Amino acid sequence: MQIPGMGKRRQRNAQAVWRKARACANTECVEVAALAGEVAVRGSRIPDVVLTFTKAEWGAFLRGVKAGDFDDVASAE
Repeated sequence: MQIPGMGKRRQRNAQAVWRKARACANTECVEVAALAGEVAVRGSRIPDVVLTFTKAEWGAFLRGVKAGDFDDVASAE
């Protein structure tokens, strides 16, 4: 299945500068990259799978993380 615009996304993602949290001590980390008007997120175990979010979506997510909205997810096993 072809996803519209996927070729352009792959090109932008290839040029991305990926970062991970300092607390990540191994190779299984969440990585983020700033793109033009978007934030890209991927897992270091499967770097070809990339999700992109608008800056507004990313900001709302970060506010939720800081407020503890997702703390129960981190403790799920």
